[in-house]
Amino acid sequence: MITDEDLKEISVRTSASCSSAEHVSAGVPIPKPARVAGFSPDEWESFTEEWATSLKNTYVRVARFGGSGDLGLDVVGFVRDTTFGGGWDNYQCKRYDHPLRPSDVWVEIGKIIYYSYKGEYPAPRKHYFVASRDIGTTLEKLLGDPAKLKTQARENWKEYCESKITSVNTVPLAGKLLDHFDGFDFSIFSAKSVVELIAGHAKTSFHSVRFGGGLPARPAVVQPPGDHAAEESRYIRQLFEAYGDHLGTTINDVSDLVETSNLSRDFLRQRERFYHAESLRNFARDTVPDGTFERLQEDVFHGVVDICDSNHQDGFERMRATVAEAARLPTTSNPLASVIRVPDRQGICHQLANDDKLTWVPKDGER
Repeated sequence: MITDEDLKEISVRTSASCSSAEHVSAGVPIPKPARVAGFSPDEWESFTEEWATSLKNTYVRVARFGGSGDLGLDVVGFVRDTTFGGGWDNYQCKRYDHPLRPSDVWVEIGKIIYYSYKGEYPAPRKHYFVASRDIGTTLEKLLGDPAKLKTQARENWKEYCESKITSVNTVPLAGKLLDHFDGFDFSIFSAKSVVELIAGHAKTSFHSVRFGGGLPARPAVVQPPGDHAAEESRYIRQLFEAYGDHLGTTINDVSDLVETSNLSRDFLRQRERFYHAESLRNFARDTVPDGTFERLQEDVFHGVVDICDSNHQDGFERMRATVAEAARLPTTSNPLASVIRVPDRQGICHQLANDDKLTWVPKDGER
């Protein structure tokens, strides 16, 4: 019979960390490995594609196998050239509703052995198993013991490999294939944990959007060098035209502004703003998906173009009014919103001028 001693008062464990306003609005954050485990097939596919870009600093080329038939290849990293002959590693990405088991990988091991025997490719240097719910303990221990892995692969060949490597014919482990199997180095087989996968993904520009948590700290902006870089030529020429339009004379170099100290200071400010925007462009390249910064440029363009195309006393006043309008623009919808500063928005105007999308002194003489 159940007694009162069998019943315990409900006692909720408090979190080790303090609750915050973010917890109240969005709930306690879900650990990243748990989120990966819950990915749909499409999400897992996208995630592994994003993660694969982190390998580009390790290999001369990274590709996903898209040929006809399943040759046991998935994400392939080429070591010294873009062909298999220069050395390569294979990452077999699996999504199951359970941690990866030995029974899940026998056929994959069989494919690598069979197709390397057939001459489709040389054996890889390394073959990593990657799974959405990680590697089970039994398989992890087996991958750490190549001799035992080889013995069990032989024992399971008939059930898991013989009729499943290819749908065209059966592949019995006999004859020259058996000789190839016996000489095969099973130490190439290992695994990458979900934590390792996430750590690699964190080095990509997709991580902040995929998992949230904010952007990393933005590096300090480099001050403009004394000499103008080649990529500055067009917007600087536009600035000189604007100053010349304002002064009623021709300005060909910053030295022509020496006697007008306010314009000399303005020129330095505009260059600093351009470098701010260039710094943000570089930061975006490494932290957010492609196209994010370009969308910000487009938003700034549409936010200031009507001001730029309005009537103004001269080109200098047009530039000042346009840049001032850029400083007031809201940019909260862009993924870079948390790191965008006023000089960035102003500097984007000069990036647009550099591409002749904004013009300070219209050629037709309109003011």
